[in-house]
Amino acid sequence: MTEATEQLPPWALVLLTLVLLGQSTFIFLDARKHAKYPWLWGMWGLIQAPMPLIVYWIVYRTKWFRSNKKQGGT
Repeated sequence: MTEATEQLPPWALVLLTLVLLGQSTFIFLDARKHAKYPWLWGMWGLIQAPMPLIVYWIVYRTKWFRSNKKQGGT
């Protein structure tokens, strides 16, 4: 183990693991329904938190980056 993980109490490691797994699972399942590259999003969600969730929400779940294909645009 590294020096940083040796200083964390065991409950913090369990909590961190649960947060990362939960985030990754949510992003993967949602990306599989609505977006592209679910495996990429899911793997990125396992690495760090909360940045993948924030970026996923901005890129795929807001209207900022949606194309006009659904609206009949050119």
